[in-house]
Amino acid sequence: MHALSRQQVVLVAVLTIGWGVNWPIMKLGVTGYPPLTFRALSMWLGLPVLGAALLLMKVPFHVPRRDWRELLWLAATNMFVWHVCIILAIRTLSSGRAAILGYTMPIFSALIGALFFATPLARRGWLGVGAAGVGVVLLLWHELTHLAGRPWGVVLALVAAAFWALGTQNLRRTRLAAPALALSFWMTVMTAVVMAVLATAFESPQWRLPDGPTSWAILYNAVIIFGFAHAAWTVLAKGLPPVASTLSVMMIPVLGVFSGAWWLREPVHWQDWTAVVLMMVAIGSVLWPARASTRQGSASCSMDKSATTPRD
Repeated sequence: MHALSRQQVVLVAVLTIGWGVNWPIMKLGVTGYPPLTFRALSMWLGLPVLGAALLLMKVPFHVPRRDWRELLWLAATNMFVWHVCIILAIRTLSSGRAAILGYTMPIFSALIGALFFATPLARRGWLGVGAAGVGVVLLLWHELTHLAGRPWGVVLALVAAAFWALGTQNLRRTRLAAPALALSFWMTVMTAVVMAVLATAFESPQWRLPDGPTSWAILYNAVIIFGFAHAAWTVLAKGLPPVASTLSVMMIPVLGVFSGAWWLREPVHWQDWTAVVLMMVAIGSVLWPARASTRQGSASCSMDKSATTPRD
């Protein structure tokens, strides 16, 4: 395992913190404010920041016309469904539960790879799938035992994770020649258009100026998530060892749970604590690098490719 440079360590730490604490920030932003509109505003305000990053790094924006159909498919599977479903789910779930469910993506990715892309699933992979299943049942516990529960939020979060997993598999196999950062920029543009159309169609009667906390949450997502994180993570992905990617992904939902409990006073029950442990076991069993002799063909490729579209 090669050592991280000081710059990589700092960026991994900043990105993990930024994405982890964004779960309660998103929850704060969509509480009392239209969620699709919240997401659309965040994306449109973040695009100039992301575009400026490309200009500063002298990354070309051009994508050949012949590649736009595949780029649209990549955007649909990686971003369209994810952003719509997860922002609707977080309005009905606690930020911590939404974070854990959203980051079941690696388990879905392993299953999709095994079932549809002839990628064998090792014994520890099946162990991870089982642990994730038990964790989801525990997260559903209070949604199903309380009359005010909204299990549809759990369903939306799992659908979001499953489509992100499919998108990750597609990204691993894409032959598009454009730089990864340019692909991320144009996928974000497409997703911003989709979110704007949906917000107009379903939420225009609810439109109003956001209050102080909501405005702050929109700006945080615009600058940190859709501006800085997209650029920095793509740069890191070029030289990041698999274990660093793994640890970053594994820590984001944990940080989401505890930051939500501390900041928003979200209750954490024993079922949730147990689900956190099970989800970390599940994600670790799928993502933790194998021995050096087998790592190149699976874990390294999967983490490097999945890094082109970071999550909240």
